[in-house]
Amino acid sequence: MRLTKLSKTVAALALAAAATAGAGFGTATAAPVPADLVSTITAADIADPTAVLPDETGTVTAAQTVEGAITWYKSRNGSTAYEGYCEKAARLAWDRTTHHASAIEHWQSSDGARHTTGTPPRGAFVFWNISAYGHVGIADGNGGVWATSVNGAIGHVKQGYFANYLGWKPGNSN
Repeated sequence: MRLTKLSKTVAALALAAAATAGAGFGTATAAPVPADLVSTITAADIADPTAVLPDETGTVTAAQTVEGAITWYKSRNGSTAYEGYCEKAARLAWDRTTHHASAIEHWQSSDGARHTTGTPPRGAFVFWNISAYGHVGIADGNGGVWATSVNGAIGHVKQGYFANYLGWKPGNSN
């Protein structure tokens, strides 16, 4: 079972409460909480309401971050493993629960607001109409993108590298 920052903190509090509850009416000393169960929740975790997502069982897990999605691509720079699977690469980078059959289906879906102007923000899905299936990558926030099919592999290029730009949608783990 993977513990997130929130579930680690909850587990630590539950252990401490259990230790004091069994102590009776006298003075109680909580058992020390194992270090691997404690994790500090940062201001960024609190400021981002999408930082945790419940799954179908109600288990709360951490959502992927913009930096995590970009790091996914960076760590695979030069890989040919996702050629022809740009939508899958974008989904895996963001650790998304929503699946689309193609980039063009993702673009046309109600899954996120479509934007056709402006520089796509860091982590946004960026779309092009280069085939019947379209193409998608992840924006770096400075006019560049991480994508498959960059000289036949995952790579980083300027947004204009691919023809027929459609626009962008906010990146997310839903």
